[in-house]
Amino acid sequence: MHPPLEATNDFVVKFANVNGSGSASANELFARSILRMGVPVSPRNIFPSNIQGLPTWYEVRVTEQGYLGRRGGVDLMVAMNPQTWAQDVAEIGPGGYLFYDSTKPLPLSAFREDITVIGVPLTAICNATYSDVRQRQLFKNIIYVGALSVLLDIDPAVIEKLFGEQYKGKEKLLDSNIKALHLGRDWVKKNLDPGICRLKVRRADRVGNRIFVEGNNAAALGCVYGGATVCAWYPITPSSSLAEAFQAHCRRLRHDKETGKARYAIVQAEDELAAIGMVIGAAWNGARAFTSTSGPGISLMTEFIGLAYFAEVPAVIIHVQRGGPSTGMPTRTQQADLLSCAYASNGDTKHVLLFPEDPKECFDFSAAALDLADRLQTPIFVMTDLDIGMNQRLCEPFQWDDKRAYDRGKIMTAADITAGKTFGRYLDVDGDGIPYRTLPGTHPTKGAYFTRGTSKDRFARYSEEGPVYVDNMERLLKKFDTAKTIVPQPIARKASRTTRYGALYFGSTSPSMHEALDRLEAHGHHVDAMRVRAFPFSQPIADFVAAHDVVFVVEQNRDGQLRTMLMSELGTNPRKLVAVLHYDGTPITARFITNEIERAIKEAAPRREKVTS
Repeated sequence: MHPPLEATNDFVVKFANVNGSGSASANELFARSILRMGVPVSPRNIFPSNIQGLPTWYEVRVTEQGYLGRRGGVDLMVAMNPQTWAQDVAEIGPGGYLFYDSTKPLPLSAFREDITVIGVPLTAICNATYSDVRQRQLFKNIIYVGALSVLLDIDPAVIEKLFGEQYKGKEKLLDSNIKALHLGRDWVKKNLDPGICRLKVRRADRVGNRIFVEGNNAAALGCVYGGATVCAWYPITPSSSLAEAFQAHCRRLRHDKETGKARYAIVQAEDELAAIGMVIGAAWNGARAFTSTSGPGISLMTEFIGLAYFAEVPAVIIHVQRGGPSTGMPTRTQQADLLSCAYASNGDTKHVLLFPEDPKECFDFSAAALDLADRLQTPIFVMTDLDIGMNQRLCEPFQWDDKRAYDRGKIMTAADITAGKTFGRYLDVDGDGIPYRTLPGTHPTKGAYFTRGTSKDRFARYSEEGPVYVDNMERLLKKFDTAKTIVPQPIARKASRTTRYGALYFGSTSPSMHEALDRLEAHGHHVDAMRVRAFPFSQPIADFVAAHDVVFVVEQNRDGQLRTMLMSELGTNPRKLVAVLHYDGTPITARFITNEIERAIKEAAPRREKVTS
């Protein structure tokens, strides 16, 4: 036997359901009700990529401390899927709780002695109340939310208010959902010991002014505010909702008030190749344009990406990463496309990558990417992933300065053209590697709109002469060096005392990393940390690596792609960079990071003592 877990505002609940059962909205209702009580939550939806009827899970991290990454482990399992029963029960931590539908008796062998089992006859309650088969299925989910609200002390008034917001003007639906909620509550209050579950939710004031939003929605809004007027895309999980959100935001914000006409173009292309081609064509004509895609889409786009790089045409690609290679795991998350994007296309190419950590930075970086693409005249990748893109996350409110002017970069104006200013499409006039460009329609009668995806001289004249080619390629490297100074800079976190250990991380790893660093400090392991926010790597990253004997590189892929890039770009000794890799498709956890770094430190300690003695 194991004593039951006791915790207030600090536990993990996991729902095991069947895809297509209507459970997603009920599980989100559960998470939002706790959030409305002032307690931070971090939910994650784990769903199948193919057909209805397959297993799906929804994990809710409840944490008054505000940690928004996955902790690791489950304290309360709501097991609603017989198909995954064994693995779901096995996942519960010792002393945890199992909530299940007890309508059909199960043998004792189906349970564990070190957990508390809570059975509620959900199917029997539904069958006694509803005759319609679909109603029985849907309302069973609300009934278990009602039961959990009693067990965890969630205020039912909060849930009812959420129902009121969802079904405003639809009183019939409102009343039926409230009825189902109280069916679950009433049964638990009449039939179970109120102390059977020692996990509790207590009102707090820890949410503040933060908002609860998905990264894809945030990135789409960032594109609107960043001035994007063209979106070309092809549906692919997990990025499709980004283009759909952009369309919704444009309908609200981008119609002329007087004429009602749309001031944007959204094209669902026939494939990813067409989508990126449309983006490049629109950008060449002066529009701010982007596409959203995922790994397989990038694979198809690479030839056009190389064209944009070498012809120097702006383009923004918001890449919501998923499990690969090939089709891989379409509904699982990874950070495994760094190399394929950083060096996309044939020949010597290097592209700018931005790594947002949450929806707030998805908004900020998507808007910034449009500026960077224009200023650098090159493709810019915003490297988000499924964990950020398709899960709701607490983050700081978005901010926008209405006085902010778009950075269109070096563009020849009509006045410049009239004055006869010297123009070389690929001429570096001030040493930053970036030439001037002209936009069609800038001048009514004059203008040169040269673009070449083949070797050329500084004035866009075709040339295959070796020195001319080298001159152009070295100028592109100058531009890449310029990018180091204008991309988002890394953010450092110092340990409480001087240490030889450092850690580099990026993107969606960030929330779990914050918690892991706190845990390591509590265990006496002091680790400086730096969050990488962009590629190319700026000087502070090189300085950070140089300042530590051992640098842990934490990332969610098999091959240590960020580590590879650090070795290649900075010339770092591979022995200094210790890979901490997680790549099973689930978001990395704080426990995993803590355990891996502690193990590496302990293994390194005897070797260090031997060397120094």
